[in-house]
Amino acid sequence: MSGGFLQMLKKRKELIPLIGFVGCAAFGAATASIYFLFTKPDVILNKTRNPEPWERLDPSKPQKLITINQEWKPVEELELVKKLTK
Repeated sequence: MSGGFLQMLKKRKELIPLIGFVGCAAFGAATASIYFLFTKPDVILNKTRNPEPWERLDPSKPQKLITINQEWKPVEELELVKKLTK
């Protein structure tokens, strides 16, 4: 099957860049998915073990892919609610 595919590419050389770009995009999407799966705490596979993953996030750590000059300050209303519920 790959022999026929290579022969087709020899006949239609204009498909080579298209296949290259699509291959790079697929590889990038797969790599990003694996990266987020293993490094982001709010991405879960087993929802029965951790039904609400957002409650275990550290509010002082940014959860964005890129954070530029951002400071985390506690919100007064949320801190008051936390104190009242404890």
